[in-house]
Amino acid sequence: MVSDTVALIDYGAGNLRSAARALERAGARVVVTDDPAVIAGAGRIVLPGVGAFAQCIGQLREKTGIEAALNEAVNGRGVPFLGICVGMQLLASEGHEHGTHKGLGWLPGIVARMAPADPGLKIPHMGWNRVEAVNGAAVPSGDAYFVHSYAFTPDDPADVQAVSDHGGRFAAIVKRGHITGVQFHPEKSQAYGLAFLSNWLAS
Repeated sequence: MVSDTVALIDYGAGNLRSAARALERAGARVVVTDDPAVIAGAGRIVLPGVGAFAQCIGQLREKTGIEAALNEAVNGRGVPFLGICVGMQLLASEGHEHGTHKGLGWLPGIVARMAPADPGLKIPHMGWNRVEAVNGAAVPSGDAYFVHSYAFTPDDPADVQAVSDHGGRFAAIVKRGHITGVQFHPEKSQAYGLAFLSNWLAS
């Protein structure tokens, strides 16, 4: 039986303590884990990610059994999933950071370096920015905290639920069915981050 636990995946590439605290404030019962059995039996799964795409997907795949457990839970049983920052980017078919690397492929698309139309805008995109819902999505709009140099462009524009702008619009929230990803850091986004997590936990 699937539990009511939110499994926060520990694979050496996430801001686990802050993410766990934010989820708990939003009402979740969180277990930080790299145990495939716990992941496979969780009621919800959160995959954080800090660093480069290549590093994160490499570390995830080095942890024996985690990718298989994620596939069993998310794709096999439809367990709600949330990817945060690089954890969102890993949903893509491939990432183009430090070479070309195969992602999880759950939401087909490409992760590529941001190229703002205004050359005065700095990369990485760091700090507060506006998140605006699109495509009639039932997600909150508000100000969130970002730290990233690469952005995920899904093959299907309908997978984008909210956008932000840094010399050009990019996906801030993606969603297909029970699979969700956010480019911003909810754990650093104060009231907006808490509202987003509360909505996700209630969905």
